[in-house]
Amino acid sequence: MQWRSIVVGLVVLRLSLSCVLWLAFGLGHNVSWGFNFHLSFSLHKLDLLFREEKGTDSRGTSWSQRIQGQRYEETASTYAKVEEESPKRSYLSLFDGNRDEYVRRYSSFPDTLKAKMKDMAKEMFYFGYDNYMKYAFPEDELNPIDCEGRGPDVLNPLNININDVLGNYSLTLIDTLDTLLVLGNVTEFQRAVKLVIDTVSFDKDSTVQVFEANIRILGSLISSHILLTDPKHPFGEVGFEGYDNELLHLAHDLAVRLLPAFENTSTGIPYPRVNLKTGVPADSINETCTAGAGSLLVEFGILSRLIGDSTFEWVARRAVRALWSLRSNETGLLGQWVGKQSGLGAGMDSFYEYLLKSYILFGEKEDYKMFQAAYESIQNHMRRGRESCNEGEGDPPLYVNVNMFSGEIMNTWIDSLQAFFPGLQVLNGDVDNAICLHAFYYAIWKRFGALPERYNWQLQAPDVLFYPLRPELVESTYLLYQATKNPFYLHVGKDILQSLEKNAKVRCGYATLHHVVDKSKEDRMESFFLSETCKYLYLLFDEDNPLHKSDNRYIFTTEGHVVPIDKRFREKQWNDMFPWEEGVLAERVSNNGPPPANISNCNRVPEERRYTLPLKSVYMRQIDHMVGLF
Repeated sequence: MQWRSIVVGLVVLRLSLSCVLWLAFGLGHNVSWGFNFHLSFSLHKLDLLFREEKGTDSRGTSWSQRIQGQRYEETASTYAKVEEESPKRSYLSLFDGNRDEYVRRYSSFPDTLKAKMKDMAKEMFYFGYDNYMKYAFPEDELNPIDCEGRGPDVLNPLNININDVLGNYSLTLIDTLDTLLVLGNVTEFQRAVKLVIDTVSFDKDSTVQVFEANIRILGSLISSHILLTDPKHPFGEVGFEGYDNELLHLAHDLAVRLLPAFENTSTGIPYPRVNLKTGVPADSINETCTAGAGSLLVEFGILSRLIGDSTFEWVARRAVRALWSLRSNETGLLGQWVGKQSGLGAGMDSFYEYLLKSYILFGEKEDYKMFQAAYESIQNHMRRGRESCNEGEGDPPLYVNVNMFSGEIMNTWIDSLQAFFPGLQVLNGDVDNAICLHAFYYAIWKRFGALPERYNWQLQAPDVLFYPLRPELVESTYLLYQATKNPFYLHVGKDILQSLEKNAKVRCGYATLHHVVDKSKEDRMESFFLSETCKYLYLLFDEDNPLHKSDNRYIFTTEGHVVPIDKRFREKQWNDMFPWEEGVLAERVSNNGPPPANISNCNRVPEERRYTLPLKSVYMRQIDHMVGLF
């Protein structure tokens, strides 16, 4: 009978606890405890409820509960009189807790631990790379569970998830070339380059996505060629006898094969896919997106300036201008071209990224003006939450998906690709906003040990559960560390490294997580894991890397390929074939002064925050609570 007494005792204890919380958090009409917020209690969770006053802007300081609308209006009216008579206290006091726990955990990072993490990142890369070379090369990808190679799905041409990326051209080897240099392995880099020269041909009956072929293959070939021939030799003497610009010739050959995507299009927006032998397939799926059509300018522009042929930059720039002309007159936002949704994640992300990076590389003022106008529209219509990241009341800043014409919220999910945006904000000098958005994604990572492809911020749960080892959060972590030198970001990198080792490592590499909750896996290791994820993790912990010590400055393409900021890329051997009309942009840009000479402005981080946490403990606890960590 003793077990029955225990069960009865537990039931009584739970009911007692429910009553205490019901009273303590002001669920009765007579108790409010003086907080300026409402709480509704269930046995599953506490919901923070924020009242929206009638007539106030829907883009106010609260995004977390506004979608539920009527429920909260009723709750708010119930407590209106009690609030008027009660002393006001910040709802953030709920998250005060033990502030020192965040300081203790994140405010220092020993050099010995940094060296250990650097070695761990290097070992992670080589475990994936060596097994690809052993079991998969010359095929495109490694299946890390079965230890086999993977190429295009020739039996199912409509399997665009595979065929858009895999072109039967040793994708992983090419995509990884400059990572070998970043890790200091000149010998293997030279061997890999020779393998590419000797074995890779683009004369293939493969239908690939223009965007993927551009960022993964073309971008890596150009980057590796530049690093091989760079007179400043940031990685030492990496050239070898007999190299005759073969990588540049391969890049040119591939770009020519991608050009049919730009033909026979009245808009200037390219078709999304081409067959490398025959051009645009008659039966191809032709729906495209803003990022896919508008993220070619960096690679095509560099190629044009290296070989003195304006064709490639011209078609890429024409596509950007065509997309820009389709933005909303009301909000200035762009959509996914075939839809009304505007956001920062899939379908949109790298378009914004390349507006800024194109300006940094080429110095074309139109690129910066477009970026500046786009960024202003994003801040005005997508950004929700309090005005300042590190001060004030309200929800933490978050960028939501909105209707491009009205700016109204369309759904309550964000996707993992949006985690790139803090890194872009760092390049734009907006470090404060970058800190807050990064902290939100890091909190999601802490909860799941990965980033779900889509996360519903209202339900505090994933909408799409897989994680294909994407690099965006690591990239933003690296750039924020470079901007702030705050040890917090080294801890973030450590958490990501350890999570990948624990959850994704399999017999021959690192596998896609099929389900971020139960950690089941898919037998695929995408090339960007080696090209980007491992690269950024290594660079995060390698303070003495040549990229950090070189007198030259570098930028990363959207696939993480290293490109020097070189004056020769700001010189072109041709005149514009159709000059940009300055008046087209003026209406969208509030400040038409000259673009800043140095886009990255790390001094915007206040000095007093350089050696403490980048985000105050109370706000860190708030974000952790909002993703369900406690």
